[in-house]
Amino acid sequence: MTSTVNGGTVSLAATTEHLSYFGHDVWWLIVIKAVFCFAFAMLTVLFSIVWERKVVAWMQLRIGPNRHGPWGMLQSLADGVKLMLKEDLNVKRADVVVYVMAPIVSAIPAFMAFAVIPFGPADNEISIFGHRTPMQLTDLPIGILYILATASVGIYGIVLAGWSSGSTYPLLGGLRASAQMISYEIAMGLSFAAVFLYTGSMSTSTIVSAQHQRWYAILLPVSFLIYIATMVGETNRAPFDMPESEGDLVGGFNTEYSSIKFALFMLAEYVNMVTVSAVATTLFLGGWRAPWPISTVWDGANHGWWPLLWFVIKVNLLLFFFIWLRGTLPRVRYDQLMKLGWKVLIPVSMVWLMLVAAVRAMRNENYDFTKIVLYIGGAVIALLLISLVVDLFRDREDKRAAPPGGAPAPPERFDPMAGGYPVPPLPGQQMERVPRRPSRAQGQLVGASPAPDVTQKENEEDGDA
Repeated sequence: MTSTVNGGTVSLAATTEHLSYFGHDVWWLIVIKAVFCFAFAMLTVLFSIVWERKVVAWMQLRIGPNRHGPWGMLQSLADGVKLMLKEDLNVKRADVVVYVMAPIVSAIPAFMAFAVIPFGPADNEISIFGHRTPMQLTDLPIGILYILATASVGIYGIVLAGWSSGSTYPLLGGLRASAQMISYEIAMGLSFAAVFLYTGSMSTSTIVSAQHQRWYAILLPVSFLIYIATMVGETNRAPFDMPESEGDLVGGFNTEYSSIKFALFMLAEYVNMVTVSAVATTLFLGGWRAPWPISTVWDGANHGWWPLLWFVIKVNLLLFFFIWLRGTLPRVRYDQLMKLGWKVLIPVSMVWLMLVAAVRAMRNENYDFTKIVLYIGGAVIALLLISLVVDLFRDREDKRAAPPGGAPAPPERFDPMAGGYPVPPLPGQQMERVPRRPSRAQGQLVGASPAPDVTQKENEEDGDA
């Protein structure tokens, strides 16, 4: 059984060969590698928190943390110690068991994805206390599905935190997080599917090995851009941080949390940032492989401990992208968030996946590359022309339905309190203006007598009664 990768034919036995490097370590070596994965995630989180505060301060012409440690580098460690020493509160209306378990459920799955992330080539084993081992804890034939599964479990912690708090704002934040995860997880899975079609495997080590000639960010640019958008929405980061929007939800799902439980939620958010950045590096940026100029002029760039350096640099560049977005873009509205997920990312990813599948099928049938471009490009142009014609006829129908004279139809008026509670107007609806009492300054400007004091008038009415 074979699969085509980068124009060549690769046997699926290569997948088994890569997986054969795993499962032979002694128990204490497995423990060391597991502790390394945990320590890598924790140290990256501590660095990224300080780096975020430094970069955002630089963007906003501020100083940033500069007290704890050299250049303020121990600020995040000091914050963690402070949160652990703060008073831990439990709200009275909370479901205590679920309330306490929610931060743990949110934090633990964030670390589990690193079990299948390759920090180096599987066939280039390093020596640890005299034992040869690959720079990866383990690998699975369905490693990417394992990452998706662990990422999906983490959202339960946020939903349970919002439900168990017994408060309105956390409940709304948990509901937003669940809807946001569903919307963006679909597009994320479809972006992964294009990588599976090119590689013929879901193993992370095999996917990195398949990018020895060209990174998938270049071969599959649409999938890469879709994943970049979905990973920001998946981690609830600005501008998609609607589950914890302080403007309307106070703090969102973690409003009623304090001390170590709040620290676990914060830790889970930043570990998820590191996880999605590591997945993006593995799937689209060549993983542990050195960048193009270095890999061509230096034969030893992808051997020994050097692959770990390239992997760390790529992950931190993606973390800088997270920070850049937060310091640049404002928060979007929730309807805009859902519209981007369901009406843009999912349809585009489905169409792109169909195109990639068609190209791979034609390459497997030994079609010439120019014919593939002609057929696929012709199909895309035909679809665009059809959509243009449909839009033209739709505009004609709208013009026919418009009132004579070209005047727009008056907006529909509605009662915001008709359902018993205030609701905002929908598109095309207009709310009745509430008359306001003019201020004293406005009354003096127009020459009228100043507006009477409402409190004094009410007191006079009460005295007459």
